[in-house]
Amino acid sequence: MSNTDLSTKEVRIQRRSKHESLVVEDLLAVEEPLEIRLAYRGKLGVLTSRGISITMRTPGSDEELAAGFLATEGIVSSYEDIEEISIGSGEDNSGLGLAPNIARVALQEGVDVDFEQLSRHVFTSSSCGVCGKATLDALSARGLKRIEEDGFCMTSDVLRSMPGKLLELQRTFARTGGLHASALVDPSGEIIDVAEDVGRHNAMDKLLGRRFLAGDWPLSKHLILVSGRASFELVQKTLLAGIPVLAAVGAPSSLAVELADNFGMTLAGFLSDKRFNLYCRPERIEDN
Repeated sequence: MSNTDLSTKEVRIQRRSKHESLVVEDLLAVEEPLEIRLAYRGKLGVLTSRGISITMRTPGSDEELAAGFLATEGIVSSYEDIEEISIGSGEDNSGLGLAPNIARVALQEGVDVDFEQLSRHVFTSSSCGVCGKATLDALSARGLKRIEEDGFCMTSDVLRSMPGKLLELQRTFARTGGLHASALVDPSGEIIDVAEDVGRHNAMDKLLGRRFLAGDWPLSKHLILVSGRASFELVQKTLLAGIPVLAAVGAPSSLAVELADNFGMTLAGFLSDKRFNLYCRPERIEDN
Protein backbone atom coordinates (compact mmCIF):
# COMPACT_ATOMS: atom_id res chain seq x y z
CA MET A 1 0.00 0.00 0.00
CA SER A 2 1.05 3.63 -0.42
CA ASN A 3 3.22 5.24 2.24
CA THR A 4 0.97 7.95 3.68
CA ASP A 5 4.02 9.90 4.90
CA LEU A 6 4.92 10.36 1.23
CA SER A 7 1.42 10.62 -0.19
CA THR A 8 0.17 13.57 1.89
CA LYS A 9 1.44 17.01 2.82
CA GLU A 10 0.21 19.23 5.66
CA VAL A 11 -0.49 22.88 4.81
CA ARG A 12 -2.04 25.85 6.58
CA ILE A 13 -5.09 27.31 4.85
CA GLN A 14 -7.73 29.97 5.42
CA ARG A 15 -11.17 28.37 5.44
CA ARG A 16 -13.97 30.84 4.80
CA SER A 17 -17.73 30.51 5.07
CA LYS A 18 -20.53 33.03 5.04
CA HIS A 19 -20.21 33.68 8.76
CA GLU A 20 -16.56 33.10 9.67
CA SER A 21 -12.95 32.84 8.55
CA LEU A 22 -10.59 30.34 10.18
CA VAL A 23 -6.90 29.44 9.80
CA VAL A 24 -6.64 25.66 9.99
CA GLU A 25 -4.32 22.79 9.08
CA ASP A 26 -5.26 20.77 6.01
CA LEU A 27 -3.87 17.78 4.10
CA LEU A 28 -3.09 17.72 0.40
CA ALA A 29 -2.47 14.70 -1.80
CA VAL A 30 1.15 14.87 -3.00
CA GLU A 31 1.81 14.99 -6.73
CA GLU A 32 5.35 14.49 -8.06
CA PRO A 33 6.88 13.25 -11.33
CA LEU A 34 8.21 9.74 -11.83
CA GLU A 35 10.39 8.85 -14.80
CA ILE A 36 10.31 5.22 -15.91
CA ARG A 37 13.57 4.11 -17.52
CA LEU A 38 14.41 0.78 -19.16
CA ALA A 39 17.85 -0.78 -18.79
CA TYR A 40 18.47 -3.47 -21.42
CA ARG A 41 21.15 -5.01 -23.62
CA GLY A 42 20.87 -4.13 -27.29
CA LYS A 43 21.87 -6.20 -30.29
CA LEU A 44 25.58 -5.63 -29.62
CA GLY A 45 25.23 -6.61 -25.99
CA VAL A 46 25.83 -3.05 -24.77
CA LEU A 47 23.92 -2.08 -21.63
CA THR A 48 21.65 0.84 -22.48
CA SER A 49 19.34 2.96 -20.32
CA ARG A 50 16.44 4.80 -21.94
CA GLY A 51 13.60 6.85 -20.52
CA ILE A 52 10.20 5.82 -21.86
CA SER A 53 7.67 7.72 -19.74
CA ILE A 54 7.24 10.50 -17.19
CA THR A 55 4.04 10.44 -15.20
CA MET A 56 2.72 12.66 -12.42
CA ARG A 57 1.89 10.42 -9.50
CA THR A 58 1.47 10.17 -5.73
CA PRO A 59 4.75 8.81 -4.28
CA GLY A 60 4.61 5.27 -2.93
CA SER A 61 4.31 1.85 -4.62
CA ASP A 62 6.61 3.15 -7.36
CA GLU A 63 7.97 -0.32 -8.18
CA GLU A 64 4.43 -1.60 -8.71
CA LEU A 65 3.55 1.48 -10.77
CA ALA A 66 6.52 0.93 -13.10
CA ALA A 67 5.80 -2.79 -13.48
CA GLY A 68 2.10 -2.19 -14.03
CA PHE A 69 2.82 0.41 -16.70
CA LEU A 70 5.16 -1.95 -18.57
CA ALA A 71 2.71 -4.86 -18.30
CA THR A 72 -0.40 -2.94 -19.33
CA GLU A 73 1.40 -1.37 -22.27
CA GLY A 74 2.49 -4.81 -23.51
CA ILE A 75 6.20 -4.06 -23.07
CA VAL A 76 6.77 -7.09 -20.82
CA SER A 77 4.64 -10.22 -20.76
CA SER A 78 5.82 -11.88 -17.54
CA TYR A 79 7.35 -10.79 -14.24
CA GLU A 80 10.27 -13.04 -15.23
CA ASP A 81 11.14 -10.50 -17.97
CA ILE A 82 12.19 -8.09 -15.21
CA GLU A 83 15.55 -8.56 -13.51
CA GLU A 84 15.33 -5.67 -11.03
CA ILE A 85 13.42 -2.46 -10.29
CA SER A 86 15.27 0.28 -8.43
CA ILE A 87 13.99 3.67 -7.30
CA GLY A 88 16.26 6.70 -7.01
CA SER A 89 16.20 10.49 -7.21
CA GLY A 90 17.17 12.19 -10.43
CA GLU A 91 18.92 15.50 -10.99
CA ASP A 92 16.80 18.59 -11.56
CA ASN A 93 17.61 19.96 -15.00
CA SER A 94 14.43 22.01 -15.30
CA GLY A 95 15.35 24.84 -12.94
CA LEU A 96 11.89 24.51 -11.42
CA GLY A 97 12.71 22.33 -8.46
CA LEU A 98 10.91 19.37 -10.01
CA ALA A 99 13.64 16.72 -9.95
CA PRO A 100 11.73 13.53 -10.73
CA ASN A 101 12.22 10.26 -8.97
CA ILE A 102 13.38 7.59 -11.38
CA ALA A 103 12.13 4.02 -11.57
CA ARG A 104 14.89 2.07 -13.33
CA VAL A 105 13.64 -1.26 -14.67
CA ALA A 106 16.41 -3.66 -15.66
CA LEU A 107 15.20 -6.29 -18.12
CA GLN A 108 16.54 -9.82 -18.30
CA GLU A 109 19.08 -10.45 -21.02
CA GLY A 110 17.34 -11.53 -24.22
CA VAL A 111 14.11 -9.57 -23.61
CA ASP A 112 13.45 -7.48 -26.72
CA VAL A 113 11.82 -4.05 -26.58
CA ASP A 114 9.78 -2.76 -29.51
CA PHE A 115 10.64 0.94 -29.39
CA GLU A 116 8.61 1.53 -32.53
CA GLN A 117 5.60 0.38 -30.51
CA LEU A 118 6.58 2.77 -27.71
CA SER A 119 6.73 5.66 -30.16
CA ARG A 120 3.07 4.92 -30.96
CA HIS A 121 2.11 5.25 -27.27
CA VAL A 122 -0.15 8.10 -28.46
CA PHE A 123 -2.81 5.44 -29.04
CA THR A 124 -3.26 5.05 -25.30
CA SER A 125 -4.41 8.64 -24.79
CA SER A 126 -8.11 9.47 -24.88
CA SER A 127 -7.17 12.94 -26.17
CA CYS A 128 -4.89 11.76 -28.97
CA GLY A 129 -7.22 12.89 -31.76
CA VAL A 130 -7.15 9.65 -33.76
CA CYS A 131 -10.37 8.01 -34.83
CA GLY A 132 -11.82 5.07 -32.96
CA LYS A 133 -11.28 2.58 -35.78
CA ALA A 134 -7.58 3.44 -36.07
CA THR A 135 -7.18 3.05 -32.33
CA LEU A 136 -8.92 -0.33 -32.19
CA ASP A 137 -6.95 -1.58 -35.20
CA ALA A 138 -3.69 -0.56 -33.52
CA LEU A 139 -4.57 -2.49 -30.38
CA SER A 140 -5.47 -5.59 -32.40
CA ALA A 141 -2.12 -5.33 -34.17
CA ARG A 142 -0.40 -5.28 -30.77
CA GLY A 143 -1.96 -8.64 -29.93
CA LEU A 144 -4.73 -7.57 -27.54
CA LYS A 145 -7.02 -10.60 -27.30
CA ARG A 146 -10.76 -10.85 -26.91
CA ILE A 147 -11.97 -12.04 -23.48
CA GLU A 148 -13.93 -15.27 -23.81
CA GLU A 149 -15.05 -18.18 -21.61
CA ASP A 150 -13.90 -16.51 -18.40
CA GLY A 151 -16.89 -17.76 -16.37
CA PHE A 152 -17.10 -14.55 -14.31
CA CYS A 153 -20.49 -13.84 -12.72
CA MET A 154 -21.59 -11.32 -10.07
CA THR A 155 -25.06 -10.39 -8.78
CA SER A 156 -26.48 -6.90 -9.12
CA ASP A 157 -26.77 -6.50 -5.34
CA VAL A 158 -23.11 -7.33 -4.84
CA LEU A 159 -22.07 -4.92 -7.59
CA ARG A 160 -24.10 -2.09 -6.04
CA SER A 161 -22.42 -2.68 -2.68
CA MET A 162 -18.94 -2.10 -4.10
CA PRO A 163 -18.63 1.74 -4.07
CA GLY A 164 -19.35 1.88 -0.33
CA LYS A 165 -16.80 -0.83 0.39
CA LEU A 166 -14.19 0.95 -1.72
CA LEU A 167 -14.76 4.28 0.01
CA GLU A 168 -14.15 2.64 3.40
CA LEU A 169 -10.73 1.47 2.18
CA GLN A 170 -9.65 4.78 0.59
CA ARG A 171 -7.57 5.90 3.54
CA THR A 172 -5.67 8.70 1.85
CA PHE A 173 -8.74 9.94 0.00
CA ALA A 174 -10.57 10.20 3.32
CA ARG A 175 -7.80 12.50 4.59
CA THR A 176 -7.30 14.61 1.44
CA GLY A 177 -10.26 14.20 -0.93
CA GLY A 178 -7.72 14.29 -3.77
CA LEU A 179 -7.01 10.74 -4.94
CA HIS A 180 -8.42 8.22 -7.38
CA ALA A 181 -8.64 4.53 -6.47
CA SER A 182 -8.67 1.19 -8.28
CA ALA A 183 -9.74 -2.02 -6.57
CA LEU A 184 -9.45 -5.69 -7.49
CA VAL A 185 -12.64 -7.56 -6.59
CA ASP A 186 -13.65 -11.24 -6.66
CA PRO A 187 -17.12 -12.45 -7.76
CA SER A 188 -18.36 -12.59 -4.15
CA GLY A 189 -17.66 -8.88 -3.73
CA GLU A 190 -14.53 -9.20 -1.59
CA ILE A 191 -12.02 -6.43 -2.31
CA ILE A 192 -8.67 -8.17 -2.62
CA ASP A 193 -6.47 -5.14 -3.14
CA VAL A 194 -6.69 -1.34 -3.49
CA ALA A 195 -4.33 1.32 -4.84
CA GLU A 196 -4.66 5.12 -4.74
CA ASP A 197 -3.02 7.89 -6.75
CA VAL A 198 -3.66 11.41 -8.04
CA GLY A 199 -3.81 9.86 -11.52
CA ARG A 200 -6.50 7.27 -12.21
CA HIS A 201 -4.25 5.41 -14.67
CA ASN A 202 -1.44 5.39 -12.09
CA ALA A 203 -3.77 3.92 -9.45
CA MET A 204 -4.60 1.08 -11.83
CA ASP A 205 -0.95 0.54 -12.79
CA LYS A 206 0.01 0.31 -9.10
CA LEU A 207 -2.78 -2.20 -8.43
CA LEU A 208 -2.08 -4.38 -11.48
CA GLY A 209 1.70 -4.06 -11.10
CA ARG A 210 1.49 -5.53 -7.61
CA ARG A 211 -0.28 -8.63 -8.96
CA PHE A 212 2.05 -8.84 -11.97
CA LEU A 213 5.19 -8.86 -9.81
CA ALA A 214 3.62 -11.56 -7.64
CA GLY A 215 3.06 -13.76 -10.71
CA ASP A 216 -0.72 -13.46 -10.33
CA TRP A 217 -1.37 -12.87 -14.03
CA PRO A 218 -3.66 -12.80 -15.98
CA LEU A 219 -6.56 -11.91 -13.65
CA SER A 220 -9.46 -13.47 -15.52
CA LYS A 221 -11.55 -14.27 -12.40
CA HIS A 222 -11.76 -10.70 -11.14
CA LEU A 223 -13.48 -7.34 -11.57
CA ILE A 224 -11.81 -3.92 -11.50
CA LEU A 225 -13.63 -1.07 -9.75
CA VAL A 226 -12.48 2.52 -10.32
CA SER A 227 -13.55 5.54 -8.31
CA GLY A 228 -13.86 7.92 -11.28
CA ARG A 229 -14.84 7.70 -14.91
CA ALA A 230 -14.06 4.84 -17.29
CA SER A 231 -11.66 6.13 -19.94
CA PHE A 232 -10.38 4.34 -23.01
CA GLU A 233 -6.98 3.99 -21.34
CA LEU A 234 -8.41 2.25 -18.26
CA VAL A 235 -10.38 -0.19 -20.41
CA GLN A 236 -7.22 -0.99 -22.37
CA LYS A 237 -5.21 -1.68 -19.20
CA THR A 238 -8.01 -3.86 -17.80
CA LEU A 239 -8.13 -5.89 -21.01
CA LEU A 240 -4.36 -6.41 -21.06
CA ALA A 241 -4.63 -7.86 -17.56
CA GLY A 242 -7.26 -10.31 -18.85
CA ILE A 243 -9.98 -8.91 -16.55
CA PRO A 244 -13.52 -9.40 -17.91
CA VAL A 245 -15.40 -6.63 -16.03
CA LEU A 246 -14.66 -2.95 -15.41
CA ALA A 247 -17.04 -1.00 -13.16
CA ALA A 248 -16.78 2.76 -12.70
CA VAL A 249 -18.44 5.17 -10.31
CA GLY A 250 -18.41 7.75 -13.11
CA ALA A 251 -19.28 7.81 -16.80
CA PRO A 252 -17.54 5.94 -19.62
CA SER A 253 -16.38 7.63 -22.82
CA SER A 254 -17.76 6.54 -26.19
CA LEU A 255 -14.42 4.99 -27.20
CA ALA A 256 -14.18 3.15 -23.88
CA VAL A 257 -17.54 1.50 -24.60
CA GLU A 258 -16.51 0.67 -28.17
CA LEU A 259 -13.24 -0.88 -27.02
CA ALA A 260 -14.91 -2.93 -24.25
CA ASP A 261 -17.60 -4.20 -26.61
CA ASN A 262 -15.15 -5.14 -29.36
CA PHE A 263 -12.99 -7.17 -26.98
CA GLY A 264 -15.75 -8.91 -25.02
CA MET A 265 -15.57 -6.94 -21.76
CA THR A 266 -18.50 -6.05 -19.51
CA LEU A 267 -18.48 -2.31 -18.79
CA ALA A 268 -20.57 -0.74 -16.01
CA GLY A 269 -20.82 2.98 -15.26
CA PHE A 270 -22.54 5.39 -12.87
CA LEU A 271 -22.28 2.69 -10.22
CA SER A 272 -23.87 3.52 -6.85
CA ASP A 273 -25.71 1.71 -4.08
CA LYS A 274 -28.97 2.36 -5.94
CA ARG A 275 -28.25 1.86 -9.66
CA PHE A 276 -25.76 1.32 -12.46
CA ASN A 277 -25.67 1.25 -16.25
CA LEU A 278 -24.39 -1.70 -18.28
CA TYR A 279 -23.00 -0.60 -21.64
CA CYS A 280 -21.97 -3.94 -23.12
CA ARG A 281 -21.83 -7.67 -22.33
CA PRO A 282 -24.43 -7.54 -19.52
CA GLU A 283 -24.64 -11.33 -19.12
CA ARG A 284 -21.89 -11.40 -16.48
CA ILE A 285 -24.08 -9.41 -14.04
CA GLU A 286 -27.08 -11.38 -12.77
CA ASP A 287 -30.32 -9.86 -11.46
CA ASN A 288 -31.17 -10.91 -7.91
